[in-house]
Amino acid sequence: MTVELVKHTATDTDVLWAARVSTAGEQSLEELEKDPARSKGLINYLMRDRHGSPFEHNSMTFFISAPLFVFREFHRHRVGWSYNEESGRYRRLEPVFYIPDAARKLVQQGRPGKYEFVEGTPEQLELVGRSMADSYRQSYEAYQEMLAAGVAREVARATLPVGLYSSMYATCNARSLMHFLGLRTKHEQAKVPSFPQREIEMVAELMEEQWTKLMPLTHEAFNTNGRVAP
Repeated sequence: MTVELVKHTATDTDVLWAARVSTAGEQSLEELEKDPARSKGLINYLMRDRHGSPFEHNSMTFFISAPLFVFREFHRHRVGWSYNEESGRYRRLEPVFYIPDAARKLVQQGRPGKYEFVEGTPEQLELVGRSMADSYRQSYEAYQEMLAAGVAREVARATLPVGLYSSMYATCNARSLMHFLGLRTKHEQAKVPSFPQREIEMVAELMEEQWTKLMPLTHEAFNTNGRVAP
């Protein structure tokens, strides 16, 4: 998975001036010249009592490359997000496909809502890799054959599987990102359990790593208060 922070206007200070306008009016802009660490308690209070709007006055744009099935889950997150994705209608898609490595747990045990994944056997891992590679090869050859015959890209792409990699720009604010992380990561400090698919969790972990550097006080308050978006 690839996650790159393309641009941002996101700092802990953004939370503080947005929050203090309610009592200080235009004087709240004085926060821009102050060390946000002195108001760490305010950020924690806003997070704890779920005063969420001050966490919206910032922006982060990520470039993400991941399999299509990850994007289909990603796009379930709509509030506070903007997306622009690579289009199979307008460009020839490259043969880059996802095959799990040995670290990916392959076997699901238990019933829906109460299950876990466990390690697969070497034979299962070999089967997954071989079957996926064979399927990908066959589907991409069919795709190329149709394009060579003059079939439109938007028609020929229908033969390609969800394991194909795509790319997109995703823009969000800290509040919408926290909601995403609360649902798409497992974490020991999480108040509400989550059961994300591992592949989207890998993307979420990389996004969180970038966000932590931008807004460390906000990230700390997020973890301290159970990783629930305000």
